[in-house]
Amino acid sequence: MFRTLPLLALPCLLFPGGAAAATLDGSQLSLAWILPFAGILLSIALCPLFLPKFWHHHFGKVAAFWALAFLIPCALSLGPGLAGGVVVHALVEEYIPFIILLLALYTISGGILIWGNLHGSPLLNTGLLALGTVLASLMGTTGAAMLLIRPLLKANDNRRHNVHVVVFFIFLVANIGGGLTPIGDPPLFLGFLKGVGFFWTFEHMLPLVALAAAVLLAVFYAIDSYYFRKEGVLPVDKTPDSAVKIHGKRNIVLLAAAVACVVLSGVWKPGIELQLGAVALQLQNIVRDLLLLGLTLLSLRITPKPVRAGNDFSWGPIQEVAKLFAGIFIVMAPAIAILRAGETGALAGLVRLVFDADGLPRDHMFFWLTGALSAFLDNAPTYLVFFNLAHGDAQHLMSAMGTTLLAVSAGSVFMGAMSYIGNAPNFMVKAVAEDRGVNMPSFFGYMAWSCAILLPTFALITGVFFLN
Repeated sequence: MFRTLPLLALPCLLFPGGAAAATLDGSQLSLAWILPFAGILLSIALCPLFLPKFWHHHFGKVAAFWALAFLIPCALSLGPGLAGGVVVHALVEEYIPFIILLLALYTISGGILIWGNLHGSPLLNTGLLALGTVLASLMGTTGAAMLLIRPLLKANDNRRHNVHVVVFFIFLVANIGGGLTPIGDPPLFLGFLKGVGFFWTFEHMLPLVALAAAVLLAVFYAIDSYYFRKEGVLPVDKTPDSAVKIHGKRNIVLLAAAVACVVLSGVWKPGIELQLGAVALQLQNIVRDLLLLGLTLLSLRITPKPVRAGNDFSWGPIQEVAKLFAGIFIVMAPAIAILRAGETGALAGLVRLVFDADGLPRDHMFFWLTGALSAFLDNAPTYLVFFNLAHGDAQHLMSAMGTTLLAVSAGSVFMGAMSYIGNAPNFMVKAVAEDRGVNMPSFFGYMAWSCAILLPTFALITGVFFLN
């Protein structure tokens, strides 16, 4: 995985002029440009179901195929310079920081071993989900998810039915729990960078997160209790009884340092940039990524091998996420560009749905459209699209359009839980669970769960907070 980093300059060599290329003009793109994005989504959804062996060995090649299915027509029809600019922007400005953060959190949390035999009863599982929901806003959804998924899996390794435990973990810890602070989820962090107050987010999102978490934890407890009574546990526990202890405590300090690096990049503004083609890399972001890589290497250095072995730590899940999301970040570029074009883009009809005839915002439509797109697109740029569509000025949004900003924030954070690719930790949790032997549902199987459980919850939130 690290060997790919020196190839960052390759797009500039393959696409001469890419350094100075303009970005995609969404007003000039038809919906046909979204077909590669649809293709990679369908591949993720269908290949593991119908071609599991092929997918297991060649998912990286499939992602590369769909990336080329967009880039080759783009280079031929719009110019190699523009295609190169898209690649540089997608990889350097978005994908590399994204995967570095995931790598750091995955590696560091994998060095924290909660050892001992927690018994996965309904009460314990509900308590772990509640703890993870709170931690998600303190250390980010990725950090909390990677910290707690392994203890949760170990606690339930003798349960006859444990898929629902992981599904609700994705709902709560990998998504909804991150809604209280800008640290919690990337969309809120982008809002923080745009001027949305740290405590504004906490104050206004708290009632929504509390309601959603309370409903989902109650539903989970009922479902888990049903399965526990019906199916019980295996006769032999895979994890022998022992006192619960935490090993690798030094990684807790590194995890806190990683969170601090993310916060620092949002508040430290030296005003220094490094120009890489059409992409301007800000010094604070370069420092953040270098520090995160340093923390990753330090964690590998100081963590005893038995600690990682106790977590069944492997590079497989992060490699899968890295390869698939490299393709996703490239092929979703035209979809984001069309959305940013607003009224002049091919999705203008969707944009018009968020305002009424008098030009007043429909908060419930902001919530559902931001959320629906965040379920399949990266929720961070989707948040920015609707943030700017609503007004774009943080001070105005926090005051005169507070419920609209709240709708955009909640939609992007909450509905990232609707699919495996709505938020990065979703797919990583799935990969870790499968790596530990859990038979996770397919892409559509997971969405059957999310539609049945989350849509009524979101309808309740709409009725309580956004019908105006």
